Amino acid sequence: MRCTPKIVLLAICFAVVAKAETPNVVLILADDMGYGDVQTLNSKSTIPTPHIDSLAAAGLTATDAHSPSAVCTPTRYGLLTGRYCWRTSLKKGVLGGYSKPLIEPNRSTIGAMLRRAGYRTGAVGKWHLGMKMPLKSSDANTRKWDGDPGINFAGVIKDSPIHHGFDYYFGVSASLDMAPYVYVRNDGFTMEPTLQQKAVRFPHFVRKGPRSEDFIIDQVLDKLTEEATGFIKNSAAGDKPFFLYMPLTGPHKPTQPHERFRGKTKLGEYGDFVHQVDWTVGQVLKSLKDAGVEDETLVIFTSDNGSYMKRFNNADKQDHVDDNSIQAYRSTNHTANGVLRGTKADIWEAGHRVPMFARWPGHIEAGSRLESTVCLTDIYATVAQITEQPLSENEAEDSVSMIPVVSGNAATRGVPVVHHSVAGMFAIRDGDWKLVAGNGSGGREAPRGKPDTKPFTLFNLKNDLSEKNDVASENPEVVARLSKALDDIRTNGRSVNHAKAAEAVGAGR
Repeated sequence: MRCTPKIVLLAICFAVVAKAETPNVVLILADDMGYGDVQTLNSKSTIPTPHIDSLAAAGLTATDAHSPSAVCTPTRYGLLTGRYCWRTSLKKGVLGGYSKPLIEPNRSTIGAMLRRAGYRTGAVGKWHLGMKMPLKSSDANTRKWDGDPGINFAGVIKDSPIHHGFDYYFGVSASLDMAPYVYVRNDGFTMEPTLQQKAVRFPHFVRKGPRSEDFIIDQVLDKLTEEATGFIKNSAAGDKPFFLYMPLTGPHKPTQPHERFRGKTKLGEYGDFVHQVDWTVGQVLKSLKDAGVEDETLVIFTSDNGSYMKRFNNADKQDHVDDNSIQAYRSTNHTANGVLRGTKADIWEAGHRVPMFARWPGHIEAGSRLESTVCLTDIYATVAQITEQPLSENEAEDSVSMIPVVSGNAATRGVPVVHHSVAGMFAIRDGDWKLVAGNGSGGREAPRGKPDTKPFTLFNLKNDLSEKNDVASENPEVVARLSKALDDIRTNGRSVNHAKAAEAVGAGR
């Protein structure tokens, strides 16, 4: 990859510029979009993704980017805080729509860090990190995962995104299949729910719960788009740089695209929904152009984990094209996770290897590719360095700035990436090697196995991206080395020491 002088990396190449020229930042996080869902990563895909593809053409494609977890909540925590979620109380699984806040009160987020740097910050979309909701009774069970614990929908939410570094928020408390089905604006619900949503099966999968009249499932992405583009327009007219974090609600279940997209791909509702997600990205890109800030805005697109759509290799098996209720494709129709093994939730590559692209006209080389291993936690430290924000000892403990890689001071990330599955299964990635610290997928694919249970498996991803050949017995020294490295990262409380890294930069090392 060729980079011009004074370039840094955010899993991507960025120019190091003066504070007066710091870029606006738009971070779009798709929900459950697989590595093979984007045409530029999967030439066999027939799902039109022209707007996401345009980011690759005009910017950089990270081919070995990973979410810190194979499911929603932990990835969101890791992305926003630069810290692995398994260091918190959430050791496996995800939160629900009524869950208590996961981000600690004094924990900094990218929003808080950029607000310190003088940015106007906004978040639009799926939060899924818990909120301290107003209750009708002080003894209500706020941990009940799926049922209304007694919410006072006219009250004030005392812990929401605006309490974690964002000046503005609009969105939904958790995944789109989780109640309450009511929009949240800043620290309050926008409407009292007067309807009771019934449970619906896949593909329009939702759980039962209270719903407001203005909350129409297949219109949610459009509503989020309207709010996000409005934030861009208003912020561009101001005198501050802005940061927009836009965690989308699709193509996560309910797999329910808007009517105008249905039938467009001939790949069922999932294919149509991926196409709508791409359209949504296009509307955000258009708003930047219309506001006259396209050239001064860094746009990052990625996903929180892989796709939930399984792959059938049997040509005789019915799939999502034949029957929308089937949560899988024959490989001849579509491979949502490409050649990767497994699906969302698994410790296998399909669970956490995600599409990632970035565009910043005049600063990121068009059509460039990054093949080094990176993690979404790394966005925090690199953006901090771009905006010249020092990181404290208790901040972004698992976020590694990519500047040394591009400057030539380092050949790799320097610290292994730790992967985590829905059931708490760990894996560690260092160079070509990936060690799975368990005896199964840790997720959906059989055998699921158990975390930290031997035999561990070892894969050389350079030669075996589909993880078909366990080579642990042939490389005991690699197994031992990676096992120790994983233990150290799990017990040390951090992956990187920012103070030492800053000293090394200051000393010219």
